[in-house]
Amino acid sequence: MTVEMYDVIVVGGGPGGSAAAISCACANLRVLLLEKLPFPREHPGETLHPGIEPLLKQLGVLDRVLAAGFLRHQGTWVQWEDGLQFVPFGEDESGVWQGFQAWRADFDKILLERAKAVGVEVLQPCRASRLIVREERAIGVETSRGVFHASIVMDAAGGHHWLAKQLGLQIRPYSPPLIAYYGYVRGNCPIREEAPAIIADEQGWTWTAKVSPDRYQWTRLTFNGDWVKRDWFPEEFSGLNPMGQSRVADVTWRKVDRPAGLGYFLVGDAAAAIDPASSHGVLKAVMSGIMAGHLAKLIFKDSQLEHKAIEEYCQWVRGWFHHDIEKLKQLYARWD
Repeated sequence: MTVEMYDVIVVGGGPGGSAAAISCACANLRVLLLEKLPFPREHPGETLHPGIEPLLKQLGVLDRVLAAGFLRHQGTWVQWEDGLQFVPFGEDESGVWQGFQAWRADFDKILLERAKAVGVEVLQPCRASRLIVREERAIGVETSRGVFHASIVMDAAGGHHWLAKQLGLQIRPYSPPLIAYYGYVRGNCPIREEAPAIIADEQGWTWTAKVSPDRYQWTRLTFNGDWVKRDWFPEEFSGLNPMGQSRVADVTWRKVDRPAGLGYFLVGDAAAAIDPASSHGVLKAVMSGIMAGHLAKLIFKDSQLEHKAIEEYCQWVRGWFHHDIEKLKQLYARWD
């Protein structure tokens, strides 16, 4: 049986996986990206912090994102302890900072098409079934479409922690179990035209945002783990048409102890996950993809740097994760 060889295999075609693949391909590495689902696909995480713009420029997709017609906003309405107030992103000499409400089906497609344009080979749909390990090093992936070997395997397939479970890595929780419920409605909600909102109450918080001209998204997280009814949606969306039933996502704070090792990197939620109140999940996914791609380039340039690159990535993930959970602990302190 012939086994194809690549420099890097990326599992997962979302923002983190595409960012990693683009970064590696632009460093003249041979890259294979595996995505189990066909596109377009609906996916939560439409709100993008303004800090993502320089990263999109680095990836070569900023112009396409700006031309896509995504909704823009200058901040978020917040009601936590002191009543409802508007919290702007900020501004500098170039003007007021604006975030994006990027419909993920379109945003993910832009990134994946860029990956293809810079030479990434994409297999879609293609399910990764087993990580291939030799002498404690990841060396490839068995898939629904064959066996592929690579010097580096990157897991960007999300918070199911596919690669970490394959290797038996410890996935350490940092919070009680947290489940977020989310859904979409269609219609017109005037109060949500200009900016998203996060509203806290004694039981938890609710996020609402306009994500396309006639479509709105909501997310609900309860602190005590109470279940949200399948037909529930925020009162402000009363009279709008629900788009299917609500869905669930495990947003328990958790981190893989070793998000990089011999022959592998974990990107985005595959490395560490926190709940959406942090407000920058897609930003961190793209950042970690770019970081993993940069370190892969260094390893291919000089294999003696591999252990240093692994430790640098592990420390980097650990640093931003603990910074974020400290901020969230402060945010949630009132509800302890």
